[in-house]
Amino acid sequence: MKVVLFCGGYGMRMRNGTDDDLPKPMAAVGPRPLIWHVMRYYAHFGHTEFVLCLGYGAHHIKNFFLDYRETESNDFVLRDGRVELLSTDISDWSISFVQTGIESPIGERLRRVRPYLEGEEMFLANYADVLTDAPLDEMITRFAATDAGASMMVVPPESTFHCVELAPDGRVGGITPVSEMPLWSNGGYFVLRQEVFDHIPENGDLVADGCVGLAKEGKLLGYPYRGFWKPTDTVKERLSLNAAYAHGDRPWMLWETARAGR
Repeated sequence: MKVVLFCGGYGMRMRNGTDDDLPKPMAAVGPRPLIWHVMRYYAHFGHTEFVLCLGYGAHHIKNFFLDYRETESNDFVLRDGRVELLSTDISDWSISFVQTGIESPIGERLRRVRPYLEGEEMFLANYADVLTDAPLDEMITRFAATDAGASMMVVPPESTFHCVELAPDGRVGGITPVSEMPLWSNGGYFVLRQEVFDHIPENGDLVADGCVGLAKEGKLLGYPYRGFWKPTDTVKERLSLNAAYAHGDRPWMLWETARAGR
């Protein structure tokens, strides 16, 4: 199943006051960028045909893969001056690099790669900067058994705020963390059918237009997940992931767990 990744945004909250034009999906977690971690997740489940929706800083993403060094994340033997890899990351991947505009909203980016999805009854789509250990096979199986046009992972709100129950006289009846409220937020990791394109106008949005339109018809599924799910919208969140990686706390790297189990 093909995987569409949205990786063309500016990522201004990741700039940290610098003029660096590195797009957010290229921010490093360990020795590799975020987009690599997301792609390895999909490849772990057997989905190795990628369509990258490029925009801002596209040359960084192109150059990373054009100059990719397998030896940075795989064991190898150096014999007679030649490198013999003992394992590989991307040798069986197919990656389409598609420029989808600098200012395009996500729905428009998806529209512009539609020709690369011809013949795909179902396909996967996601942001290129959010990590999880969710069971992708289960998400796909659940979606395939329905007539829905789209499925999205939904997660508890990422917030440290508290909701306060306030009576008319000002007395507080209770305080509840937002994360414990019966609320869910968009977590990405979409499973889509071609029908989603019927609800995305030119320069439209995948969620606000495509998913909302399908929801009105009762054809949008939500996959609730309370396990590991981490966005990287800010420098703080990316540094937190990087620190976790350094300490060996890498629940999203399911491929490492599988390799260790062999």
